[in-house]
Amino acid sequence: MKNITFSLIAIMLVFASCKKKEEQAPPQGPAPFPVRTISLQDAVVYQEYSANLEGQHNVEIRPKVNGYIQKIYVDEGQVVKKGQLLFKLETQTLNQDASAAKASVQAAQVEVDRLKPLVDRKIISVVQLETAKAKLAQAKSTYGSIAANIGYGTIVSPVNGVIGGLPFREGSLVSATSEVPLTTVSDTKIVRAYFSMNEKQLLFFNKTFKGATTAEKLKSAPPVSLVLVDNTEYDQKGKIATMNGLVDSATGNTQFRADFNNPQGILRSGSTGILRLPIEQKNVMLVPQNAIFEVQGKQTLYIVEKGNKVKSTIVETNGTSGLDFIVTSGLKDGDVVIVEGASKLKDDMEITPQPVKDPAVETAETKNTSAKK
Repeated sequence: MKNITFSLIAIMLVFASCKKKEEQAPPQGPAPFPVRTISLQDAVVYQEYSANLEGQHNVEIRPKVNGYIQKIYVDEGQVVKKGQLLFKLETQTLNQDASAAKASVQAAQVEVDRLKPLVDRKIISVVQLETAKAKLAQAKSTYGSIAANIGYGTIVSPVNGVIGGLPFREGSLVSATSEVPLTTVSDTKIVRAYFSMNEKQLLFFNKTFKGATTAEKLKSAPPVSLVLVDNTEYDQKGKIATMNGLVDSATGNTQFRADFNNPQGILRSGSTGILRLPIEQKNVMLVPQNAIFEVQGKQTLYIVEKGNKVKSTIVETNGTSGLDFIVTSGLKDGDVVIVEGASKLKDDMEITPQPVKDPAVETAETKNTSAKK
């Protein structure tokens, strides 16, 4: 019984001690949250488009005559020069045809030579001689055609470039009507990036860049960059060179082409990438992407009002600039927004603002300070 009494007394003492500590602990104030004051500034927005890469010259090599591949002189990925021998087709049958055609030419020539003196002596009519000459011309034409086909059995590269795939092997029968080419030679010193804009993007492009003609608009467009499949940016800038004059009625898209120098051979024909078109916008409001969240499909953020109380606000954005959204409506110059921890907030909640500087403004201030020094 005494043990029970002592235990109860001990429990009561511990409870009283904890209660006293709670009463002595100071009340916690509003939680701190990082905030940024929004100001109008210039920004560069990047519009991104999927691009397919092709060499400046992307030539399919096809046979002009039917035959078996006798010899392949190149390998996949090999760099070749214009005029370099690529394939040799078996032309034995054509050689036999050429011999027969040559014999026909000789026979026709003999006949013409035999009739000439007879015509001169008016033993036979001129018509017979002219007929013999026509047969000689026909025989020469047949021989010339066969000889040309024999020449087509030797296939050379029409351009400088890099050999693509080799779907056929030595001994394969190939045809002038085959769907698959013997190979492809790509000149990749300059690589062309083909991309498309939809009608809305095209309208924005035409309104943004000055010029009365397509050529003038393309000239005023800034250099573009290319993001490779490993998410790195290619070290050479490109230039938009052409724009299709018509909108594809089936897709609603218009095709563009940008050219990139490829001195190191990094870019390959058939590859893909993301083309980035920079567009400078004046006097826009930038808000960190972390500050904006979606509620029922609408972009929302928290702003700080009087008394350091927060209120959710719906905003609209138009692209990104670095790690920031460009906000086009819902905010005004001088508003203070919560840049992190929005998931912990609710309307009318009081906070302790912890101002953080806009990196762009901080960079500008640093440059000004350095210039003064």
